[in-house]
Amino acid sequence: MGRVDDISNSFVERWARLNPIGATYIGVDGYDDQLDDLSPDGYAERATLTRDTLRQLDVADPESEAERVARDAMAERLGLELARYEAGEETSELSVITSGLHQLRQVFDLMPTEGTEAVANIAARLDNYPQALDQVRVTLLDAARAGHAAPRAQMLKVADQCDVWTDPEADDFFHALVGRLAAPATLTADLRRAASAATAATIAFGRFLRTELAPLGRDTEAAGRDRYELASQYFLGARIDLDETYAWGFFELDRIEQEMRRVAAEIAGHGASIDDAVRALDADPARTIAGGAAFRDWMQALADKAIGDLHGSHFDIPQQIRRIECCLAPTSDGGIYYTGPSEDFSRPGRMWWAVPHGLTEFSTWREVTTVFHEGVPGHHLQIGQTQVRADLLNRWQRLLCWCSGHSEGWALYAERLMDELGYLADPGDRLGMLDGQALRAARVIVDIGLHLQLTIPSNSFNFHPGERWTPELAWQFLRAHCQLPDEILRFELDRYLGWPGQAAAYKVGERIWLQARADAQARKGAAFDLKEFHQAALNLGVLGLDPLRTALARI
Repeated sequence: MGRVDDISNSFVERWARLNPIGATYIGVDGYDDQLDDLSPDGYAERATLTRDTLRQLDVADPESEAERVARDAMAERLGLELARYEAGEETSELSVITSGLHQLRQVFDLMPTEGTEAVANIAARLDNYPQALDQVRVTLLDAARAGHAAPRAQMLKVADQCDVWTDPEADDFFHALVGRLAAPATLTADLRRAASAATAATIAFGRFLRTELAPLGRDTEAAGRDRYELASQYFLGARIDLDETYAWGFFELDRIEQEMRRVAAEIAGHGASIDDAVRALDADPARTIAGGAAFRDWMQALADKAIGDLHGSHFDIPQQIRRIECCLAPTSDGGIYYTGPSEDFSRPGRMWWAVPHGLTEFSTWREVTTVFHEGVPGHHLQIGQTQVRADLLNRWQRLLCWCSGHSEGWALYAERLMDELGYLADPGDRLGMLDGQALRAARVIVDIGLHLQLTIPSNSFNFHPGERWTPELAWQFLRAHCQLPDEILRFELDRYLGWPGQAAAYKVGERIWLQARADAQARKGAAFDLKEFHQAALNLGVLGLDPLRTALARI
């Protein structure tokens, strides 16, 4: 390892000490009994580490092409992280999907639960949880008073989440967590007391959001162009023309829906509408599973089959990641998501399904493509292979480099790839894939349109031409173009409103991945090999999409 790699590896060690929650997320041992300092001073200390590392990278001389890629990737990612901190985005972040509160709650999902040491670590973190939540409170108040505040509507929705997480008739998260542990008698009383304290702290935090922070919140959920440009660049790792991308979103959604109508005719007969096909699929008992546990088992079987089928044919899947674990999430926030394996692979990569309350039946035709997105060849392959390649990538690249445009763009590209490879030949499964693509295209339109407060073009689906986007118009548009249950679609819209730039990164990221493949085909002509392209691209690790295109052009 050369100088750049030394800087990177040192950064991981220093970062883990300042980010114990993050250390658990990436599977680095030694921090599971600690929580981050989420006060303003804690954020400032982490920003100091970032500045110091950027100064070191600026004078580092790469010793190889691999180090040049690593330096460019790290400088781009850390530079944008620092820009977000200095703009007040990091300390004010609060939405239905991401905040200091969500970090604190979700870290318990990834902690080992068996053995006295594991249970003691959970007890220690539960003990420290109320204090950490107080730090989040101080940070959010300081940021709001300095003019950096999340939208009021998001604050109130997060307060509602606090209610659900602590409701004995709903998630009852902390007591349920303790109830699942096989705790030694010496820790039982401490765990119950800590669960009660954590529950009370979460209830109080919800009250704080409603009564103290909400009056300081922004009236509008629209980010505005300046904030959105920074967010878009951060999530994509690329600068894009937002107005051109907004217009492209309409074109792409129309293209996808034309294809959906062709597939609908295969399912429900000539002249059938997309809605007709959806009704036929939802009424098919062979495509319906009752109960979350049965749905989890279905996901597991399909994920395992994909790994078995693709290994040795279209990908060479490392042995360490030929296992994925499908799980039901302990909360009911809605959605499916992925968490990566631990550094030593003792904790496998996991696909999680957070089942919304009241949802008891699941349509498999919608989710076949989701399993490919979250599993193989999507996130599990991409993230797992990155962690395996210690011979090519330094520790920061393997564990800490994350870019939504690269990762979510790859996962969406992976869905399309599985269609190209014939794994979505069933018309119902293909309609599910296309519906997912339509959702992501609609996201581009709604996300950019809402946050930039753009007008709706006159030639686009005859939908309120000339009007400016509002949350209510976005809801109507999504319902008209997405075949998702209202419970899930409502969470989707809330997520877009609170996390500007992230949702659009999926489809825009896929667009850039497809262009990178086309560029490689043009460069190599008849010598182009798809399997080799995928291997070379994934071996670069996760990086911003502009650095990705630059690196691929040199291969």
